[in-house]
Amino acid sequence: MPLLEKIKEISTNFFEETQKNRRHLHANPELSFEEYETSAFVESKLREWGISYKAGIAGTGIEAIIEGKNPKKKTIALRGDMDALPITEENEKPYKSKNEGVMHACGHDVHTSSLLSSAYILNQVKGEFEGTVKFIFQPGEEKIPGGASLMIKEGILQNPVPQSIFGQHVMPLIPAGKVGFRKGMYMASADEIYVTVKGKGGHGALPDMNIDPVLIASHIIVALQQIVSRVADPKTPTVLSFGKVTAKGATNVIPDKVELEGTFRTLDEPWRAKAHEKMKKLAEGLAESMGGSCDFEVRRGYPFLKNEPELTARSIEAAKKYMGEENVVDLDIWMAAEDFSYYSQEVNACFYRLGTRNEAQNIVSGVHTPTFDIDESALAFSPGLMAWLAISELNS
Repeated sequence: MPLLEKIKEISTNFFEETQKNRRHLHANPELSFEEYETSAFVESKLREWGISYKAGIAGTGIEAIIEGKNPKKKTIALRGDMDALPITEENEKPYKSKNEGVMHACGHDVHTSSLLSSAYILNQVKGEFEGTVKFIFQPGEEKIPGGASLMIKEGILQNPVPQSIFGQHVMPLIPAGKVGFRKGMYMASADEIYVTVKGKGGHGALPDMNIDPVLIASHIIVALQQIVSRVADPKTPTVLSFGKVTAKGATNVIPDKVELEGTFRTLDEPWRAKAHEKMKKLAEGLAESMGGSCDFEVRRGYPFLKNEPELTARSIEAAKKYMGEENVVDLDIWMAAEDFSYYSQEVNACFYRLGTRNEAQNIVSGVHTPTFDIDESALAFSPGLMAWLAISELNS
């Protein structure tokens, strides 16, 4: 039997195990850098299948290795993230989260269970390919500084050094049964913005005796959009959003301070640094001109994510062979962020999307929502596809 068909067969036949593992992980989510039981579960499966691994990387991270024939010829890495989000699940499913206030609302249960099954598949056929596959079970994707950066610092891209790395992420906008790819720039950098606007509080009926930080903060929020609409190069996607405003006053009480929290995203590193300076200068100057002051902090987050064009082009062709040409779609730039971007800054990378949508079953909720779920039929082929991408690249 050709290796492609064998991988498809194993992936399909292993579906119930993949589904079982995904449901276990979904029911037992853990927050970033607290994935202790998740890590133990992954270790138990690797031991059960006789796959060599090393645990305790960046806390709860795991590295597994499968060597084919001539293992030093080339190394390919596959990555799956393991952490969940601080969201209370609203789905009523048998595998609903048992941990109050914690939920796999971004599909990392899918990524981990798929990567585990990819390891199982490749272990079954290791006598039929040359090279080495490294599996990265990563903690803390959802929390700065990102588990990827910490695993890299601890040597995950060494001994052996991978020539390429693949990552998979669920996509509820794409129907189950399809996957998406994009060559080149794909996802944005993401920085957190924390602003404290200071004034002088007092009675709301006597604004002339106060310095109103609510008014100042309002002007700052509006004025900072100039950075996007009047300063940024129109060819460089840029997003500035404030999602939290805290003013602890009352209907008739002007507070002493207002706190703002937001995010800044772009796809250009020099512009990113320039924008930080311009936002800080504008906010501080505006606050001062209105009689107040402003503490403006930017916490640098993940860099932009780029898919190496030639690697991604080869991966698209490999995916078409596995999935059928009609089931491989093109992706647009996505202004969300992913710490897989750290890997893409170090080694040729391909980060692709796994369709999980099923409108007939009302599986349509976006990631990071309390009703997110997937069409589990995607689990029948997702492990095999990742295994096939690794083997295709080993043979390239």
